[in-house]
Amino acid sequence: MGEATVARIEPFIDGEFRPGAKGSAEVDDKFSGAAAAEVSQISEEQLDRAVGSLVGAQATTAWSVADRSDVLAAGAAALRERAEEFARLVVADTGFTITDARREVARAADTLQLSGEEARRLVGEVIPVDAVRGQEGRVAYTTYHPRGVVCAITPFNSPLNTVTHKVGPALAAGNAVLLKPATQTPQCADALVRLLLDVGLPPGLISVVYGSGSTVGGWLARDERLAYYAFTGSTEVGRVLQASVGLRPTQLELGSLSSTLITASADLDRAVSLCVNAGFRKAGQVCTSIQRLYVERSVLDEVADLLAAALGAKVAGDPARDETFVGPLIAPSEADRVGQVIEQALESGARLAHGGSRTGNVLEPTVVADVPSGTRLMREEIFGPVLVLRAFDDLAAAVDEVNDTPYGLAAGVFTDNVTEAMFAARSLRMGSVHINETSSSRLDLMPYTGVKDSGHGTEGPRFAVREMSERRLVSWLPGHPVA
Repeated sequence: MGEATVARIEPFIDGEFRPGAKGSAEVDDKFSGAAAAEVSQISEEQLDRAVGSLVGAQATTAWSVADRSDVLAAGAAALRERAEEFARLVVADTGFTITDARREVARAADTLQLSGEEARRLVGEVIPVDAVRGQEGRVAYTTYHPRGVVCAITPFNSPLNTVTHKVGPALAAGNAVLLKPATQTPQCADALVRLLLDVGLPPGLISVVYGSGSTVGGWLARDERLAYYAFTGSTEVGRVLQASVGLRPTQLELGSLSSTLITASADLDRAVSLCVNAGFRKAGQVCTSIQRLYVERSVLDEVADLLAAALGAKVAGDPARDETFVGPLIAPSEADRVGQVIEQALESGARLAHGGSRTGNVLEPTVVADVPSGTRLMREEIFGPVLVLRAFDDLAAAVDEVNDTPYGLAAGVFTDNVTEAMFAARSLRMGSVHINETSSSRLDLMPYTGVKDSGHGTEGPRFAVREMSERRLVSWLPGHPVA
């Protein structure tokens, strides 16, 4: 056996792939620990050049709505044709299972296609100003225009689909894009940019840069030529970014602590099946992953038995194998952190209901019951394959507890009682409430946004393409006709 190939990743600046001026960083395979990629890091001078070239290209490139739509549609088609190749890249970048990776690629292709369709639907509206007395004959309407350069900062846990959710709508709206992917997952972003260039994206309208958030991220926040920021990451970093960019608009998809509730009236078999996937896909490293599963006490034992049966046959280990259900966490430090949080909960009186063992970066699916309210496992976003099983007697009290966090991204409720469903939909303070689906039940055409410390701004191509555009009101009063 020869040595595994190490990918060489370089920034794309001013229409060219070129070495970064700040050396390179090694990216390891998340399962084996072997070197997977060497990523060239940019200097501040190179970033300055990248932004300057994007500003110039966006202002001067003739790129029609039809061209934007066609390129994004062609990108979607090419991604589908190369789906297995990209899925293997997702596994190499993240350690996600091949099943999760294939799902990510399919969703990313859909997101590009939706973005291309929305380019053709970006139309304003007529404002009926002649309904105001004294304004008879006056006409008013709105139009949409590109903002300029969109800065897209993306996370490790969705290295392809979240990139398309930022890049696709930005391009559809006629903007240029500066993309900074997560340092742990550069290969997917590099491959996607190359794919879009291959199908006709004007090279001057995109740049991709690599470097740490503490350095490159700071440079990006201070560069006032960037017109809009689309960021997915932690609430702490989101606060810093928002404070730095001032009045410039932002789309911030931040932290979460997602819960799902199962009432006694629900279809328990279906609910548990969906919750197992939603709690453990991508090793729980999804902001809408179920961390707290609330179950009405009268059906708690039945749900616990169903969970144990569903998880008993699940395989944790090598993400490249089709049968693997949970692969490694993104880094050894993250596996250490999640293990410590579980241990602290057990020391505080919680009970291990399933799993808990670890091999390297792989933590098997873990269910913890009887968790005290004040523990980190109940109060902090864990971002790991851990599910808290929590009984409730009163739905209103359970909803209050779900709401009692700084976050408000998504929640799920399983019930066949219409009154319960309507109460939950009205009372859960979340960006999304899914009835008879889990907190993680996101479709890419949906509006996706948070409240409270989960951020603001909306993903989903139809909504994002408008946020990444400037809306302009035009009004005029026609002159008198010539006799």
